[in-house]
Amino acid sequence: MHQIDSLDEMKAIISTGKPVLIYFSGVNCSICHALKPKIIDAFTKELPNIKLCEVQTDVHKELTSHFTVFSLPTILVYFDSKEFKRIGRNISVPVFIQDVKRVYDLYI
Repeated sequence: MHQIDSLDEMKAIISTGKPVLIYFSGVNCSICHALKPKIIDAFTKELPNIKLCEVQTDVHKELTSHFTVFSLPTILVYFDSKEFKRIGRNISVPVFIQDVKRVYDLYI
């Protein structure tokens, strides 16, 4: 998972128009650490053309506030530089994958 360090880098990645998943997590968030490997595994197998990125909210508060992230973990998915899905806290990985796969199959 690519670590994003600045707002400019985040905007550059999103503006490419390619599919992007941004995972907002915290250092002391146990759910974040438990969910991250499941998300990486599922997206790598099911949706390999989506770029996986991570933002450490404890370190990059500017990014967290710019994208109005209020709870952890929060996942944003972009297609064509537009936010398609925002999900947080209680996440069912299979349902989440199914929702994103619908658009992904049309896009790819």
